[in-house]
Amino acid sequence: MTVDAKLAAPAVVRPAERTRRRQGSGIGRQLALQLLCLVIGVTVIFPVLWVVAMSIDPRNLQRPDTLFPPGASLDAYARVLARPTQNPVSFLTLALNSLFLAVVITVASVGIGVLAAYAFSRMSFRGREPLMIGILAVLMLPAVATIAPLFVSLNKIQIGTFNLRNSLVGVAIAIVSSQLPFAIWNMKGYLDTIPKELEEAAIVDGASRFQTFVRIILPLAKPVLAVTALFAFIAGWTEFILSWIFLTKPETFTLAMALNGMVGQYASSTPWSDFAAFAILFAIPPIFAYALLQRYIVGGLTVGGVKG
Repeated sequence: MTVDAKLAAPAVVRPAERTRRRQGSGIGRQLALQLLCLVIGVTVIFPVLWVVAMSIDPRNLQRPDTLFPPGASLDAYARVLARPTQNPVSFLTLALNSLFLAVVITVASVGIGVLAAYAFSRMSFRGREPLMIGILAVLMLPAVATIAPLFVSLNKIQIGTFNLRNSLVGVAIAIVSSQLPFAIWNMKGYLDTIPKELEEAAIVDGASRFQTFVRIILPLAKPVLAVTALFAFIAGWTEFILSWIFLTKPETFTLAMALNGMVGQYASSTPWSDFAAFAILFAIPPIFAYALLQRYIVGGLTVGGVKG
């Protein structure tokens, strides 16, 4: 073979060299992915660190100049826990009011929603399709558009001196009415993925419809129940607009209302250290709820439920 022929021939890449190139390319992609994850993580966690720095900074700065302020202390947390606002309402009372809303809304949304979702998923009845379309239409309706009708309706319901509008029960009813469409639609879509053969086999073995719902559907639906409960809990815990409009008695105020009340007309009049400490304490229960339910959120429990 001549020299020109050798130069014209394509270079032969050995298998070992090809493997090294692939490994090098794979390592480069992993490093790039890890760098991207690091940038995203820093971007997400930086505002949290900013608020933490504000809460331990005794200088009461709106914009802390360092994440490790001089003379850092937990005095702001002590002040918030003692008296969060100028109103004669303790932090414990505010927290109990918010917890009441969150628990009632979670139980009602999940309890009523899963029953309705099961009916839409497994039963055939007259008006089923129009009702589903109506639920979808309510989902697309802005929540603000329902404030006036809810205000008028709840204001007309009065038992003696107890007015449903100016109470935590009335606010809970209003929030549940806006959470139920999402809960029903979300859980109905998940229940549709559960094989009907599981229920049919249980019915053949002598189980009733209620027994199949309790012993088969509910255990398999834990992921969607957890997701729906988490959204409902956060909606009840962080609810502000309806509470601000409906409630007028200080003893019925929630943490979200108190947090908003700490912001003054001017930046200099706002206790920023107390505000940041209050915000951190306010965020703890939703984080705890997510940590408690996260093992159920990852779905896939029905995979392999039916053989064949």
